Amino acid sequence: MDLPRSFTIRETSHRICNPLTSEKLAVLGRAISPAAGTRVLDLASGKGEMLCTWAQDHGVTGTGVDISTVFVDAARARAAELGVADRVGFVHGDASGHVADEPASIAACVGATWIGDGVPGTVDLLRRSLAPGGMMLIGEPYWRREPADQATVEGCHMAREDDLLPLPELLEHFRDLGCDVVEMVLADQDSWDRYAAAQWLNIRRWLDANPDDELAGEMRAELTAAPVQHVRYQREYLGWGVFVLMDR
Repeated sequence: MDLPRSFTIRETSHRICNPLTSEKLAVLGRAISPAAGTRVLDLASGKGEMLCTWAQDHGVTGTGVDISTVFVDAARARAAELGVADRVGFVHGDASGHVADEPASIAACVGATWIGDGVPGTVDLLRRSLAPGGMMLIGEPYWRREPADQATVEGCHMAREDDLLPLPELLEHFRDLGCDVVEMVLADQDSWDRYAAAQWLNIRRWLDANPDDELAGEMRAELTAAPVQHVRYQREYLGWGVFVLMDR
C-alpha cells in the first residue's frame, strides 16, 4: 500500500503537498488559533508540515495518517527537525478508513477528498473522529473561472466540468452538508506557480539522475507538457483553498 513513485518524484522538494504556501499555512494556523494541547487528526497528511509547524507554533498535538511511506518518513524527520516528535506522530495507512481512537478537536483532510469519495464522504469521515464543537479542515479545488471547453476541463485534470464547483457553489455545498464555513485561506496564482513549477524542477533533476529508469519516458513526457498546461489551463481556471467548517 503506497503511492505510485511518480507522485513522490514530483513532490521531492515540497514540504507542503498542495498549493498552499508555508506563509498561507501559517496564516491558517493564526486564523483558527488552536490552544496549546489541541488534538489534531490529519488524514492524508503528506509530509506532515501542518501538524509539525502547528505543534511548534501553537503547541498542538496529534496524528497524521498517509498512504505514502516516503511522505510518512519525511513527516517523521520534519517532526524531529522541529523538536516536536513528542507531540505529533505519523502512521502509514489508508486514511479512507481511519477513525481516531480519541476524538480530535481539529479533524483535517487538506487536499485529498478522494479518501471519502468526494466532499460529502470526507466530511462524514472526519465527523467520526471529531469532538463536539470541533473544527473540520477541508482542502479542495474549485473553478476560478468557468471552463471554456472540454480541453480546459481535461487540462485541469478533471473528466467533467461538474467534477468541481465554482467557489460560491462550493460554500453552498458545505452549508447543505450541515456545516458553517467559519474561515478559509485560498491559494492564489503565485501559490499555484510555486507548487507546480517546483514539480518541473524536481522531475528534471530526477530525469538527469535516472535516465534509464523505467519511468523516465513517462516523466519526460510530463515535463514536456506540464509548463504549458499549467499556464494555459490550471493557473487561469483552477482555484484551491482550505475551508474551516463547524457542524451547525
